[in-house]
Amino acid sequence: MATIDSLDARLSAQQAKLDALEANYNESLDTIWMLLASMLVFFMHAGFSLLEAGSVRFKNTQNILAKNLIVVTLGFLCWYVFGYSFALGTPENPSKFMGHTNFFMDGFWDSKSNFRVWFFQGAFCATGGTIVSGAMAERTQLKGFALYTALMTSLIYPVVVYWVWSGAGIFNYTNDDDESVTFAGTPPVIDFAGSGVVHLVGGIGAILGAIIVGPRKGRWDSDLASEFDGHSMPFCVLGTFCLWFGWYGFNPGSTGSMHDADTANLAGIVAVNTTLSPCVAGLLVFFLRAKVVEPKCLDVGAFCNGILAGLVSITAGCAVMKPWEACIIGCIGGLLYVGASLLLGKLKVDDVVDAFPVHGVCGMWGVLACGFFGNPDEGIGGNGVFYGGDQLGTQILLVVFIWLWVGVLSTIILVPLKFAGALRLSDDFQDKGADLMEHSPSKAYGHHHVEPKV
Repeated sequence: MATIDSLDARLSAQQAKLDALEANYNESLDTIWMLLASMLVFFMHAGFSLLEAGSVRFKNTQNILAKNLIVVTLGFLCWYVFGYSFALGTPENPSKFMGHTNFFMDGFWDSKSNFRVWFFQGAFCATGGTIVSGAMAERTQLKGFALYTALMTSLIYPVVVYWVWSGAGIFNYTNDDDESVTFAGTPPVIDFAGSGVVHLVGGIGAILGAIIVGPRKGRWDSDLASEFDGHSMPFCVLGTFCLWFGWYGFNPGSTGSMHDADTANLAGIVAVNTTLSPCVAGLLVFFLRAKVVEPKCLDVGAFCNGILAGLVSITAGCAVMKPWEACIIGCIGGLLYVGASLLLGKLKVDDVVDAFPVHGVCGMWGVLACGFFGNPDEGIGGNGVFYGGDQLGTQILLVVFIWLWVGVLSTIILVPLKFAGALRLSDDFQDKGADLMEHSPSKAYGHHHVEPKV
């Protein structure tokens, strides 16, 4: 009898060791996966920098690069102090509107897995400010943009994150019946990697910023149109590829873990959809610009933005769609991008990098697409109306709430900055270029460069 008890005790000890090893192994796998994904998302800021630098004129290259650096450095610090707390700081009795714990990483030592979540979500957070910088390029003061970035990364973006991704917010929380619902009693919102949370938030900030700061001096003078072409198409293409590469951290990394076969397979389908949608959208936009709409020439810049439009469009639903649905979503995203870009031109809204058509319009479409596509019978979380689902109402509500929240706060911030003279660069600054007027050295490249003239 003693021998049996001894064996039982030894087996129990071995099982405990195996359980501990498994837990450590799973934690290590999840951390490695999340760190890799976070680094890919962080690398997207190199893509944004290249794309925006190539899209502006030579004389403003350093200025737009400085803004990209400010977004990352200031954005992460704001995320450290306030952003994470408002976004994911969920106490025992949480509010459904915003978080209010873990300021300055308080409590992280009690749950060290929070560090990898902080890094991953912080890289997302800075993206919102970067989207805005491109739209307002070449005529926005650094101090005004920095203040808006601080508020975007401290408050505006984090609150939307809380609504959707915290598990306690108004668009996804567990009720008394242990069901995931929204405040309206509808199914929880689907936004897997942030078409709405990240891109629509940044896109709304971009369009309001472009409108409030006003167009660049002479932008809509037909005799000067060619002077506003970006100075480096190679930068734009390289930036697009860097962004696309980083998107494989953005979307597959949003699984949040990688220690079982189901999650691994989910990351695989997400990566496939993240590839197909931009391929369709990019080719469609390239064709339309070459054969259907102005300039009816091969437009490499539009090709780049078409690819980005497809990426933004599939970001919300990349985990709940079949590949053929991703192709359709990318196709519609490409059409919407072209239409929105042409509309901004007609309305004379000066969005330098087409940030609103790419991130705002396609961000909205990405959210709404989850209300149409995604078959519940496939077992991957879809709930589209095309299959008898009831998801569309929730998706529409999210779009409306994001527009109201970001639109009102951005206006409250940007309009006073404009009237205080802290937002728009003077005409003299714009004529001579911000690089010459406030940067050292006064030009971005070592060789002499002359802006093209007509």
